[in-house]
Amino acid sequence: MKVSVSGKNIEVTPALREYAEKKIGKLSRHFNYLNSDNLEAQVTFHVEKDRHIVEVTIPVNDIILRGEEETQDMYSSIDLVVEKLERQIEKFKTRLTKALRRDSQKTNGAMLEEEAEDEELKVVKVKRFAVKPMSVDEAVLQMNLLGHNFFVFTNAETDEINVVYKRKDGDYGLIVPEMM
Repeated sequence: MKVSVSGKNIEVTPALREYAEKKIGKLSRHFNYLNSDNLEAQVTFHVEKDRHIVEVTIPVNDIILRGEEETQDMYSSIDLVVEKLERQIEKFKTRLTKALRRDSQKTNGAMLEEEAEDEELKVVKVKRFAVKPMSVDEAVLQMNLLGHNFFVFTNAETDEINVVYKRKDGDYGLIVPEMM
């Protein structure tokens, strides 16, 4: 697995780079079906006051594994984000196996003999609501009034469905879907 390391507000030392490459590189053992040289993990280090933040993104076929952790020590943040990614991998092992199998079938046409355990996902509730046109600012206000972490609305400027959400740092994010 290739590990690309970058830093924001921090100079990435050789020791920090080596530690991140070693820890995150161990995640490649979960991807038996792929040549791990084809996998690339993007690691970004941030420093904001006393917060040492590590973000890791690993695209695997149709699935993107992403983890973010913050502590007062960059090495601890790396350890925690690796643990988080390992939990994600275990949780989505069935999906990963299916995606890898699908990719393998596309590239060499061979069927894999192994069957993955199917983890059934159930939708237990369906919620319907009217989506009225509003500005992004109105949507943020509405979300806060409702006490929710996200809010779906029709953007009055673009006439598209958008989502505003509250970020961990207290700011707000906007999700704008793109058609593929």
